[in-house]
Amino acid sequence: MRPSGGLRYESAAGRWVIAATVLGSGMAAIDATVVGIALPTIGRHFSAPLGTLQWVVTGYTLTLAALLLLGGSLGDLYGRRRVFCVGVVWFVLSSVVCGLAPDPTALIVARVVQGVGGALLTPGSLAILQASFSPADRGSAIGAWSGLSGLASAAGPLLGGYLIAVASWRWIFYINIPLGVMVLLISVRRVPESRDPTTGRKVDVRGAAAGMVFLAGVTYALIEGPEHGFGSVSVLTALAAGVFAGVVFVLLERACAAPMLPLELFASRQFSVTNAVTLVVYAALGGALFLLPVELQVVNRYTALEAGASLLPLTAVMLLLSARSGRLAAKIGPRLQMGAGPVVVGAGLALLTRSTGSRSYAADVLPAVLVFAFGLAITVAPLTTTALGAAPAERAGIASAVNNYVARVGSLLAVAVLPALAGVTGRSYMHPATFSVGFRKAMIICASMCALGGVIAGIGIRNPAGPRGHDADDDGSERVHCALDAPPLGCELSSQRPD
Repeated sequence: MRPSGGLRYESAAGRWVIAATVLGSGMAAIDATVVGIALPTIGRHFSAPLGTLQWVVTGYTLTLAALLLLGGSLGDLYGRRRVFCVGVVWFVLSSVVCGLAPDPTALIVARVVQGVGGALLTPGSLAILQASFSPADRGSAIGAWSGLSGLASAAGPLLGGYLIAVASWRWIFYINIPLGVMVLLISVRRVPESRDPTTGRKVDVRGAAAGMVFLAGVTYALIEGPEHGFGSVSVLTALAAGVFAGVVFVLLERACAAPMLPLELFASRQFSVTNAVTLVVYAALGGALFLLPVELQVVNRYTALEAGASLLPLTAVMLLLSARSGRLAAKIGPRLQMGAGPVVVGAGLALLTRSTGSRSYAADVLPAVLVFAFGLAITVAPLTTTALGAAPAERAGIASAVNNYVARVGSLLAVAVLPALAGVTGRSYMHPATFSVGFRKAMIICASMCALGGVIAGIGIRNPAGPRGHDADDDGSERVHCALDAPPLGCELSSQRPD
């Protein structure tokens, strides 16, 4: 079920649809970035160990990653606008509970619930654009969505720092209330409903449940192992349950007629290698961006507002250079950029080891952030387009969703395991001297992971022999965007994709 004829980008109706999807995805993007800035404040407020802060982040990412593909399937089956709106309501209500949380346990549970809303909301924004606009206008609509969503990602750390400075960390969750109300009002009145008439009448609930248990078990073992011992009954039980669920998940996906994660996509070497690079690189990014705001505030004594502002160049460089990187990859193929880009990202992370204890942002922090951002700009566009290009045109949407899923799983596991590998556990993050040593170790680990990603890409990625199978805008530029936590659920559209 699609709007008759499709919407035009220049029309008022089209602009309303773009506004709803931008505000919806922007709400999730802001939440993803403001929480990182607020972690030291939350830790001090509750006198919480680092494991608690890890769960504040991973609790949300766990349910979001586990249910992300299921959320897209529900939208195709029951209506993309309907599921999108349900996700918005769920996200807002759980955000209110996060803001009211009286203790760390309540906050973590609320974040887990919030991730379910994110999983319903996140796939819907791009799917609505794909379904609502005419083929000739989809590229322009996606381009507008990409750029404006990027601005939301950029505003997140600064907004979070400001709210913490003038009010409380609780307001980083309350800010979702007015945003959610605006999204709902516009969506109900202005966004057309659409479904996928080719989808089956069943969703892969068993696969989603197995995936959830797998991620929860492994994440629990990685976070709680350093605190309670990897030989403890609870840790071993969680790990065993997670591994068993992972095996069940693979078996279910192989046997399911309409799997949540189509394993046959990985028969393509290009697709498999691209997702291997995604897993390694986004794991490094997730771990680094979890620890960096803590380092800036605890060790360098930045305020939350200063820490948020210090990360603005990251998104600014991405917005400025990503489209150009995409055009270059279209001309020369993705192999060079996917091989060199992660190495540059790793160099930026290695440079962050110089930032510990420094009050000179311009001399010690900014150069590292700029190199880091430049490496991301080189890497992200070719990586995302290669993931789509490695799959048949009619499966480009699910290929991009799988790539998003892999990125979030990588980030989830890195946040769980990196602090322990770096020797940052318990309440040591509250002590600048101890944390700075662990932070430097963590950045070296993350830099090494990025270098490994570059090696994997250099060996495994192949440049396509013929023309690339995706569209560009009227000026020949590709529309590419990456939020700080994961790639989009698709960033360019082929006019050959069926309506």
